[in-house]
Amino acid sequence: TIHFSDKMSGKVIDITDEGHRIIKFEYDGVFQEILEQIGNMPLPPYITEKLEDKTKYQTVYAKYDGSVAAPTAGLHFTNELLKKIEDKGVSIAYVTLHVGFGTFKPVTSDTVEDHHMHDEYYVVSKEASDKINDAKANGGRVIAVGTTSVRTLESVMWKLGKIEPCADSTNIFIYPGYEFKIVDAIITNFHLPKSTLIMLVSTFASKEIIMNAYEEAKKNGYKFFSFGDAMLIK
Repeated sequence: TIHFSDKMSGKVIDITDEGHRIIKFEYDGVFQEILEQIGNMPLPPYITEKLEDKTKYQTVYAKYDGSVAAPTAGLHFTNELLKKIEDKGVSIAYVTLHVGFGTFKPVTSDTVEDHHMHDEYYVVSKEASDKINDAKANGGRVIAVGTTSVRTLESVMWKLGKIEPCADSTNIFIYPGYEFKIVDAIITNFHLPKSTLIMLVSTFASKEIIMNAYEEAKKNGYKFFSFGDAMLIK
């Protein structure tokens, strides 16, 4: 039994093949409220300091609890910037994907096909699907902000063959050779080597082009990872 506080304890009831623990919680009160009181913001392994201000690792348009990490490409967007984008006639659609532990899991298998992606839950609203379909119907482009948005939209196309309101889970793994079905471009941060994220962005361009871009970024002092710089790949 693990004692988290005087209001919550947990017992490991199973261990998965990948070494993850499944815990049954016992608590006195409202589960979510207790987590807010005693829990810490989940952060990537390369951020070693405790984050005192939770809003620093949160997008301005975040709504729902559920992710183990923020969709960090979205951290670049302030409310003011979003308004400027809309004022230029760009339609903004919001989708939800609850990022799972798999986003931190490096690819260690000899072949990418043997790498297992964890399931992640996503939601696409009617408003979002209408905006995306209207953009495509009128010759516009779908520019995804972050790998989470790419995986959400491509998962819907993969399962349904079209963008429509839905809620489901996905373990889609996008790597070079994949043909995009709906997304035309991506705004994304600079990612860790040997990660599924860098494989996804390499699908928009060749691995050589992406690696050259990373080398250029290093030479010019660009910042990498969650609080780093972003790039547009089209």
